[in-house]
Amino acid sequence: MKVYAGVDPISGKRHYLTETIPAGRTAAKEAEKARTRLLAQVDERRNPRTRATLDQLLDRWLEVADIEATTRMGYVNKLNKHVRPVLGKLPVGRLDAETLESFYASLRRCRDWCGGKTYVKHRVEGDHRCTAKCQPHVCKPLSASSVRQIHWILSGALSRAVRWRWIAVNPAGQAEPPAPPHPDPQPPNPADAARIINEAWRDPDWGALVWLAMTTGARRGELCALRWHHLDLAAGVLTLRRSAYLDDNCELQEKDTKTHQQRRVALDPETIEVLTELHARYVDRLAQLDATADPADYVFSPEPDNSRGYRPDTITQRYGRLAKRIGIDSHIHALRHYSATELINAGVDVRTIAGRLGHGGGGTTTLRVYAAWLSESDQRAAGTLAARMPPRPLAPTQRTVVSGPYQTIAAELREQIANGRLRPGDQLPAVAELAAAHGVSVGTAHRAVALLCDVVASRGVV
Repeated sequence: MKVYAGVDPISGKRHYLTETIPAGRTAAKEAEKARTRLLAQVDERRNPRTRATLDQLLDRWLEVADIEATTRMGYVNKLNKHVRPVLGKLPVGRLDAETLESFYASLRRCRDWCGGKTYVKHRVEGDHRCTAKCQPHVCKPLSASSVRQIHWILSGALSRAVRWRWIAVNPAGQAEPPAPPHPDPQPPNPADAARIINEAWRDPDWGALVWLAMTTGARRGELCALRWHHLDLAAGVLTLRRSAYLDDNCELQEKDTKTHQQRRVALDPETIEVLTELHARYVDRLAQLDATADPADYVFSPEPDNSRGYRPDTITQRYGRLAKRIGIDSHIHALRHYSATELINAGVDVRTIAGRLGHGGGGTTTLRVYAAWLSESDQRAAGTLAARMPPRPLAPTQRTVVSGPYQTIAAELREQIANGRLRPGDQLPAVAELAAAHGVSVGTAHRAVALLCDVVASRGVV
């Protein structure tokens, strides 16, 4: 039984729904039922209108999808490396949740889709003489984060296919991707941060870039696109408007920041001095070249006249070599983590931190990624609360153990009362006097007097 179902939008050919009916006495009746059912599917548009493959869908989707250049490059790389070789020839109508989940599981076992087979991974294709670089294949799983990204890319393409009525339902909506990984930022500790700065300052211009990345938390693309007119050193404000990236032809281009927002970041006096010295070196170089300063010149540049900005991957590679020289496992984005965690530990509110880093959602991303790094702040909070707690009552048979300065002061006052040096009706020394005599804070002296509540009346009278 064959029913006409329209024209294939990809190939332009007529498309039919077919079903085979076994021969027999009831074949005519069963064929009529099948015909009615297939016609209903065509009328209700519940059938795939195309026999296009997933490759054809992805090509068409990438043509019409409104995606930023850097995002598009990431999508294309993931699709070409992981999706197209395995699922590309599969008709879109045959793609289901089971197929997708099996595909995700295979990627989690081996990113090269080896199928559990052993083989030698050659350094080059074709006939050649093997060297030490031709090694047996070792399975390396694709991270859960990358598999989830692939899932959402496919989900977007298949959702568009449903909208175009190529398929009835989105199979990615029924498939379950791997659980999101737990955020685990690895910022350098203060000691490592000092080593990084000292090593970077062998080249003062490079040191200024690393310093600004630490103090502002700017992304590497934002630093590459930074120009002198974005800096107001008199007011101590840095404006981040653009971000640099490489296009398909490896040409340096600029676009909006990641969250499409312009943000103004306040600069501390030390950072202002660093940038002032950087600008002075820039002006000196221009004087040697008989050139004039241009506010549109880049702040950080490999050229003497700052006419061209750094490539983002150049900054990543140079920082990686720096970290390797001093024996630190770090990457350039870790400086952004450093800025965030240090601000959190200093007690700065989350909305302010999110504003400096350019996080969206009013701080949701900041808390989700950096909540695990609140331990130092949490310890300070515990200490602050403990200092404000009233003294813990002791059982009558429990012996007082002197362990803190305020307990030492309280023990001395009790001894003076017991020896008669302070008699009933006498006034205790003032809290300020106790603090000065024992070299402690007024709050500590006040806690000492509070421990004597059983023998001291109001207003400090014994």
